[in-house]
Amino acid sequence: MEALAERLSHLDTHVQGAIRVVTFYDTLMRRRVDLPALARASAALAECVAGIRLHGTARAIRMAPDGREASAPPAPASSTAPVVLDEEEIGSVWLERPGPPGPLDEVLLDRLAIAAAAVAERYGPARTTMADPALVELVVSPDCDEAARARALRLLGFAADLPLRVVAVRSRVPLDRIGGLVCPARPVKAATLAGMGVILATTVDADRFPADVRAGIGAADSPDRSWREARTALRLTTARRPVVQHDDLGALALLARIPEDAARDNADVAAIARIAGNPEDLETLDAYCETGSLRRAADCLHLHHSSVARRLEQIGRTLGIELTEPTGLLRARLALTAWRLLDD
Repeated sequence: MEALAERLSHLDTHVQGAIRVVTFYDTLMRRRVDLPALARASAALAECVAGIRLHGTARAIRMAPDGREASAPPAPASSTAPVVLDEEEIGSVWLERPGPPGPLDEVLLDRLAIAAAAVAERYGPARTTMADPALVELVVSPDCDEAARARALRLLGFAADLPLRVVAVRSRVPLDRIGGLVCPARPVKAATLAGMGVILATTVDADRFPADVRAGIGAADSPDRSWREARTALRLTTARRPVVQHDDLGALALLARIPEDAARDNADVAAIARIAGNPEDLETLDAYCETGSLRRAADCLHLHHSSVARRLEQIGRTLGIELTEPTGLLRARLALTAWRLLDD
């Protein structure tokens, strides 16, 4: 294989080179090499560092042209390509070539990405995360009988004795990437239902959600109840608390069971709706309700406490609530939570 790589590195024409690069990777795939061997052969062929990273693992494989693991700090990639399996991006491959990309780098990376996907499918640890939405809907539907739910879970790869967490997500970050981050050990499956992301996972690490992701995490043993809890938690996320676990809501979760008409008719909730058109007032009230302290709210808002005090005094007059009193703070927090549930 090293001799073949040596011959290919000195090809004269682009067409001949492209054909022989394809042949090179076809040979590697027939030999059923693993990812390190694939990266090692690619580095020898490209005569520069070659790398492979799968989203489901925390490790990047970087090999130098001499066949050893690259010891130098990673250089900026001169060219890169996604690794795609079952229409899902599961990782990436790249070359760290000093200077501009070579004439065959695009072909090489394309074939390397295809080979890496085949290796990942054969050996793992990266299995496709995106799932058939119909199966996921069966799992979380309250109208599904238990036999059909159990069958759907088996088809999705979940064992009957494993715990299952359900997460509701709103984000521009691809669901497969989120799933791989919050449950790197797998199994984890994801789909989009009615414009909302659904992640099914055996475990969920709430600290590993990417920035700008809003997520609600259910806690119930039954997937349909956990899905309902996850949606409630998602509705109560904010920029300050982008990830909410239903267990952490406590009695606040009861507000989700109040009929919407009754919530809208409440004077405090109606007052919150009136100030919602002013983002500054809403952010100030949210910080104060979250921290329960004027000075801590000022720290969160990066303002002087006297400025926050003036804002809260004005907001309190608009709401008709004395925010500095414990009862007033409680009323404001309940009203703000109820309004968020209505503003879904």
